[in-house]
Amino acid sequence: MSDDVTDRDYCLAGGERPPKADGPPYAACVRCQEPTEYPETYKGITLCPVCEWREAERTACSG
Repeated sequence: MSDDVTDRDYCLAGGERPPKADGPPYAACVRCQEPTEYPETYKGITLCPVCEWREAERTACSG
């Protein structure tokens, strides 16, 4: 794996990530309603860092 590719990028199952927000307002997490790192205007599924981590654990690539 090259230096510019992380495990997080390598194991993406859902495709591209939404763009990071420069500041509030932030989109609410679709699972727990906590603020995410993504802009409120983003259309699509957004997860907070905790739910994103749990989803990554659940769907982790094993090799």
